[in-house]
Amino acid sequence: MNIRLVRPVWIGILCSVLLISLGCSKLTTENYDRLRIGMAYEEVVNLLGNPDRCEGAVGFKDCTWGNPTRHINVKFGGNSAIFFSSTGI
Repeated sequence: MNIRLVRPVWIGILCSVLLISLGCSKLTTENYDRLRIGMAYEEVVNLLGNPDRCEGAVGFKDCTWGNPTRHINVKFGGNSAIFFSSTGI
């Protein structure tokens, strides 16, 4: 196999995977702008996908989509969004 031919193929595959993963992200300004106080947890999951992290106690839940530098955070009281914020979106 010609190594000159293999390297561009792998670079092309890696670039395609990166573009697809960035293009499919639900962490967008448009989706953040669609969030509303009072939205049910299920509605937020339908909009943003499953959260990357959720913590909760006594009827409250704090969920984050993304990572420490680029994320959307939604706080729920019961099953309703009561506060949301974003970083790096």
